[in-house]
Amino acid sequence: MAVLATAAATTTATTAAATTASPGTASPVAAAPAVDVVPAVTARLLDQAATGHPALRAAGPDDTRVTVSRRDGRTWATGTAVVVAPREEGAYPAGWVFLAHRDRTGWRVAFDGEAAFADLARHAPTSVLSSRERAVFTSPPAPTYAGGDYRTGMRLPYGVGQSWSYTGGPHGWGGSDSPWSSIDLAGGDQRVLAARGGTAYTMCRGWIRVIHDRGYATDYYHLWNSISVNGAGVGEGAYLGDTGTDVTCGGSASGRHVHFGLRQNNAYVPIAGHDLGKWVLANGGGTYQGSALHGSAQVNVGGTLYNHGALGFTQGVVDSVGGGTVNRRSGPGTGYGVVGSVADGATVSIACSANGTTHTGRWGATALWNRLTDGSWISDAYLWTGVNGPVNGWC
Repeated sequence: MAVLATAAATTTATTAAATTASPGTASPVAAAPAVDVVPAVTARLLDQAATGHPALRAAGPDDTRVTVSRRDGRTWATGTAVVVAPREEGAYPAGWVFLAHRDRTGWRVAFDGEAAFADLARHAPTSVLSSRERAVFTSPPAPTYAGGDYRTGMRLPYGVGQSWSYTGGPHGWGGSDSPWSSIDLAGGDQRVLAARGGTAYTMCRGWIRVIHDRGYATDYYHLWNSISVNGAGVGEGAYLGDTGTDVTCGGSASGRHVHFGLRQNNAYVPIAGHDLGKWVLANGGGTYQGSALHGSAQVNVGGTLYNHGALGFTQGVVDSVGGGTVNRRSGPGTGYGVVGSVADGATVSIACSANGTTHTGRWGATALWNRLTDGSWISDAYLWTGVNGPVNGWC
């Protein structure tokens, strides 16, 4: 497919005139001082694709879509850049929001989530980047999942209180590739909603990306009636489109669903272990398998997931490891009196934490106890918070 651009960016220049630094460098620069930004973005895009999914490594300029949505004269530009995938099972497109700045040496091009992208965002004029976008793009990213913080603050991407079919467990954005960053969901009222507030971009028809805080972004593919948006702010629960089978940018879909992917710091990350709608996702023995856990309730692929809404960053879901209730005590340990109980699967709000007696729950042994906002205490062994430690400081 031909390279796409707005009328202001149309050019006959070829990508052969531009060379780029390899992905991950702090300051990728296009060496040739071409006036038009499209060849430079295309070259950088193909460089990224060459290191990605095998189905994209042979991509050429005709497999790219670069859309320049805003520019400031001949020195700044922003938009989206997509490598179209083959229309076959297990193939998915790759794409980024880009920022580009031209100086005497040529175009400097960076993609969302990169350190160079944040650097460009700090200096981009308001005609290219809104103040809201700048705030998101320049905020320091949190450590990735490897830092041990699995909190997302996200709901499932449909209406709170609805139950949808969990049709595909953790798998790669492209199906069998790693990491297993994505899940498939279908049913309900078919309306796909933003899992968390952020800044939204239409990557191509049927594919929306929402860039959130803490380095996270979420992708939604196969949508019908998807919104056309370019850097607009969206709130949690904002309508993005309907479940569908759209494959405008490649891949395949045999039935209506949303292909939902999780990204952090410019890359897809394993979705297992993260919380969505107060469900903790778990891998299975292979792609598209797996389960989800809410307290002690487990749902396997093929079942339905009730959307409980987003779990707050200082909240936890009670996991009694088998159902029933967990005691609340007057202090951080079993030497303190029982003042009540809380049911498996309940959401509790945490005021602070302290060490006490050690207990073993689903996630291992811990001496950490959490003081709830009602003044009572519960062992961290029987809570899922997404962090192996205090979520609201020490008491």
